[in-house]
Amino acid sequence: MLVKDAMNKDVKTIGENDNVRNAAERMVNNRIGSLVVLSQSGELLGLLTERDILRDVVARGESSDEIKVGEVMTKNIIVISPEATLEDAANVMTENRIKKLPVVDQEGHLIGIVTASDLIAYEQKLVESVAELMVSGNIGKVGG
Repeated sequence: MLVKDAMNKDVKTIGENDNVRNAAERMVNNRIGSLVVLSQSGELLGLLTERDILRDVVARGESSDEIKVGEVMTKNIIVISPEATLEDAANVMTENRIKKLPVVDQEGHLIGIVTASDLIAYEQKLVESVAELMVSGNIGKVGG
């Protein structure tokens, strides 16, 4: 299976000049743990995570109204192609100790995001489909 089969195409984004409070509200309202940070021209700049906010704003006693997303976001993020396999995505996540991978096309444009949770959910769907086939007894005579 490929990344494009499991990725979320409805990527929640924020601008680098938005304040952290706005970002946190957007995360809460969408029940997500990160936002992809884009420039005004749509260029992928980074990723803002709950951990970034806790470490660089809350723990330091900073005002989330005054700190800009671009000041605390994770930069130099790792991305993946939609044509990569889910195994490739899992390996990249494991090797780099990350849980989120923005998905970009050949021109580097953001087209989705795949998370560790997405990989687990997709794997669960595959297991359930195969289990249903095994239980139903509707197994064909061709190929096994």
